[in-house]
Amino acid sequence: MPNTLQLGLPLVQPSQAQKHVTVNEALARIDALAHLRVVSDVQTSPPASPADGEAYIVPTGATDDWAGAEGQIALFANGGWIFIAPQAGWQALVVPSQAARTFDGSVWRDGRGQFSPNAGGLTEQVIEADHVIAAGAISQSGVILPAGSRVTGAAARVLDVVTGVGMTGWRLGIAGDDALLGSGHLPDADAVATAFADMPSTLIAPTELILTAEGGDFASGTIRLAVFFQSLHAPNTN
Repeated sequence: MPNTLQLGLPLVQPSQAQKHVTVNEALARIDALAHLRVVSDVQTSPPASPADGEAYIVPTGATDDWAGAEGQIALFANGGWIFIAPQAGWQALVVPSQAARTFDGSVWRDGRGQFSPNAGGLTEQVIEADHVIAAGAISQSGVILPAGSRVTGAAARVLDVVTGVGMTGWRLGIAGDDALLGSGHLPDADAVATAFADMPSTLIAPTELILTAEGGDFASGTIRLAVFFQSLHAPNTN
C-alpha cells in the first residue's frame, strides 16, 4: 500500500474495501506527529494499558512488541502498535520532563538543534530543578552541567524566601566563577532572576552550579533554577 512521503500516511486505493481503516490510521498518525509529544524516550517495554493515541520514542534495548524498533516512534492506535521511522529534523517533546528531542537522521539528540548533512550539530538544552538552600556561605545546587557544554544563561524564581543573617542577595555560578550567571539576585519570595553569561563558559568536566550568599550566609529558602547550555556533536562517518 503506498504511503505519503513525509509522514508515511497510508493512502486509500481504488475499489479498496474497509476504507475507514486506512483513513483512521492516517488520522491517528497526523494527530500524533503534527506536534509530536511522547510519553517516554527511555521506557524499554510497552506499557500494559496504553491509551489510544499515546506515542513513545523506542530506546535501545527495547523488548516485547517494541523489539527491533529502536529509534522509531511507537504509536498506539486502534488497539495495536504502529511504528513510524522519523526523518532528520523531526522534533519531539517528552511530556513528563518537558525535555526536547531532535532526530539528526541517525539518533535522537537531547535538545533542539541544527545539523549538517552528516549529523554534525549544535543542540540547545535546559535543565530545571528546585533547589532547597543549605545553610552556609555556599549552597551546592545539585544541578550538574555535562562536560563539553557551553553555558549560555540562567533564569530563576524564588519559591520560598531566601533567608540568612546579614544576607542581602545571592549570585549563581560555578567553582572559579561564582557570578558567571549573575549577582545581586533578590531573596524575596517570587523574585525573578535572569542572566546571560557575559562570556559563555565551555566546561571541560561535569560541573555543578553553586549559589553564593552576598552580605552574609544562607539559612533557608527554595529556588527554582533553569539553566541553558549548548552542546556540539561531531558528524557521522557515513
